[in-house]
Amino acid sequence: MRKNIQDRVRGLSARLSDLVPFSLFLAMLGLLNLMPYALRVRLGSWIFARLVAHRAGYRARVQDNLRLIYPDMPEDERVRTGAATLRNIGRMVIELLSPKGLRRQALAAPVQGPGWEAMQEARKINRPVILVSGHFGNYDVIRAGTIARGFRVGGIYRALNNPYFNRYYLRNISTIGTPLFERGRRGIAQMVRFLREGGTVAMLIDQHIQKGEPLVFMGQTALTALSAAEMALKYDALLVPCYGIRRADGLSFDAVFEAPIPHTTPVEMTQALNNSLQARIEQNIDQWFWIHRRWKGGVPHV
Repeated sequence: MRKNIQDRVRGLSARLSDLVPFSLFLAMLGLLNLMPYALRVRLGSWIFARLVAHRAGYRARVQDNLRLIYPDMPEDERVRTGAATLRNIGRMVIELLSPKGLRRQALAAPVQGPGWEAMQEARKINRPVILVSGHFGNYDVIRAGTIARGFRVGGIYRALNNPYFNRYYLRNISTIGTPLFERGRRGIAQMVRFLREGGTVAMLIDQHIQKGEPLVFMGQTALTALSAAEMALKYDALLVPCYGIRRADGLSFDAVFEAPIPHTTPVEMTQALNNSLQARIEQNIDQWFWIHRRWKGGVPHV
């Protein structure tokens, strides 16, 4: 009996530890949602950069990553870059939670690059397409704009640890479009079936994968999943690097679809994807998510 009571108390405490921050988040978001979209994004960005990032330890992590990759960057420039990075992440968070406004921005974003024409040709013959991006600018601009222009696009996502946050997040990103596949065996099986039917799948490639291939990213070894390239080869899918690049006004975007990656080997193709993302980061350093532990477990690359 005592053990049952203790288990129930622990379960209640766990639920409350998830529910309390979610309730505070909903209250803040409710106030932001009373504002016009542009003001909401700007104020949400400020709140994230000044309050959330400090409490979560993101500022220190951004600075550590910048020191690793750019050891010669002057300190004042590194601090400015870190602050701009956190503002961009804050904008992205509010945008993802404002799907109607984000969809309008995605539709207004000019579409550029040879990959877009290649995708049109692939659609005519029902050839699968794999869109690969990173946590850069706002990656969902690509998914939203591609869906709005007639493509069937599925996305893969990683469930959040807090179940209340996860349900809310999933509901918002589902507004942009479905299907969405949860990372894991079942979700991957559903995604493969969708891809084989001629669908388009959107994936992100820039997070640490424990059993990934040791490839080079930003001059350091980064364990990287080969799955996008492996599926492209297995199902003869077009593999297209693509980016929702934020413009200087902080609200609008360019949708860029680079030339498809030639089919060679999974390692060569994935390294090409890393190189593509690196080039974009070097052009807009503060638009990448420097909060990731991207080089964890990698061997320093000389």
